[in-house]
Amino acid sequence: MKTAVASVLLVNKPLRWTSFDVVKKIRSSLKKKYNINKLKVGHCGTLDPLACGLLIICTGSKTKTIKDYESLTKTYRGVMKLGCMTRSFDRETEEESFQNFRNINIEQVQSVFLGFSGLQDQTPPIFSALKVDGERLYKKARRGEKNIRLKSRKITIYELRLLKFNLPFVSFEVKCSKGTYIRTLVHDIGIRLNCGAYLYELTRTHIGPYDLKDAIEINDIMPEI
Repeated sequence: MKTAVASVLLVNKPLRWTSFDVVKKIRSSLKKKYNINKLKVGHCGTLDPLACGLLIICTGSKTKTIKDYESLTKTYRGVMKLGCMTRSFDRETEEESFQNFRNINIEQVQSVFLGFSGLQDQTPPIFSALKVDGERLYKKARRGEKNIRLKSRKITIYELRLLKFNLPFVSFEVKCSKGTYIRTLVHDIGIRLNCGAYLYELTRTHIGPYDLKDAIEINDIMPEI
């Protein structure tokens, strides 16, 4: 039984599920299947509720290896919307700060993308799961708290390429280090373009060598365990 519940699972996280929702679903399913009371289950890198895609889940003794997976590079495919911003840097909050985007062309976007290549400082978004004074930042943000000091962190963008240009939408693919917030990256790109932008869609396609194509759907968890 110990071997059976010690697993590394590749899961396609559904839209609007939190990473913890997936962990809770798998823990509950395993406990019920093997008739056990306690079981460690953890994920190897959070995905926002409005993002979908690859999530690596470790169960049982395999939770000791979580850090090994967390350090791997991440690859995402996303869509940004130009011409406005949101407080959350994604679709969770309403559009605001509308600006003209019609003069933006492909060459400008590609040039700005090149400027984000390599090692750099990035400040996490206030709508995030990071803790400040023992509380998740998104809780403070939703209450409307202001003057919250956020520390920047070192991240690396290994590759950032344009996939499709259809104003106001720009599709892209990015390969980056752990700890990178794609919402912040898109927000910063919008500032560089002088028109604003926010993250409209996001899918994580790879974690290191692990591919979303090999992931199981959340509703198919039980037959795979």
